[in-house]
Amino acid sequence: MKPTFSLVDHHGNPVTEASYRGRWTVVLFGFTHCRVVCPRALSRLSEALASADVEALYITVDPDRDTPEVLRQFLETGYPRFTGLTGTAEQTDNARRAFGVFARRRPDPEDPDGYAVPHTAITYLLDPDGDYRTHWTDTTDAGTIAADLAHALEGRS
Repeated sequence: MKPTFSLVDHHGNPVTEASYRGRWTVVLFGFTHCRVVCPRALSRLSEALASADVEALYITVDPDRDTPEVLRQFLETGYPRFTGLTGTAEQTDNARRAFGVFARRRPDPEDPDGYAVPHTAITYLLDPDGDYRTHWTDTTDAGTIAADLAHALEGRS
């Protein structure tokens, strides 16, 4: 699998999967209004990636709310290791499908905007050529992720 995407980073710069070629890249899908799963995953990954030489991307599944500015503030405040990516609904849907990620907006009376976006909670590792190497589920601990990353990075030349 060599997933493709055409989005905008949280600084407003257009990016594609080719923008990250030459670097190991970790990709997580989520949204800034997520109350539990996404913050937990971002914290765990921030810990796991602390000493890894990888690019860390957070692609939104909620482009209606997650503008570049919203993503930038959210990530720089709590998860500075990550670069947020967003775009139109069509662009983010295409990126989601390229990775095989499920996401669907549903009513949520506890959310101020009245909805949430349940989605696949998997983190993907892409090699410097942009090819899928492995993934981690939401239940994988930071130590396992860090060890897996170290092993993958040692294999590069």
